[in-house]
Amino acid sequence: KAKAAEVNAKLISADETRSNIAEKREQFRPAATRGSVLYFSIVEMSLVNVMYQTSLNQFLELFMGSMDKAEKATLASKRVSNIIETMTYMTYRYVNR
Repeated sequence: KAKAAEVNAKLISADETRSNIAEKREQFRPAATRGSVLYFSIVEMSLVNVMYQTSLNQFLELFMGSMDKAEKATLASKRVSNIIETMTYMTYRYVNR
């Protein structure tokens, strides 16, 4: 019985953790959406001129760099806003180089 109670407690804890992770993931979805839009916009730019060809790895460096350079914030919504702003600016500067 003690083992069953312990397992049940761990299952409840795992469910809470799963729901917390899902909630946090949804809060950052707008940043992922913006990243997707920016990436496919850059890819389409290669149809205008081949000098705009960009690999996924190059864009991922921009994406991860924007997350590192974006101003930190305690509120997730403000943090997401900062990431989007930084990512958009860094991508703009990258394309205009």
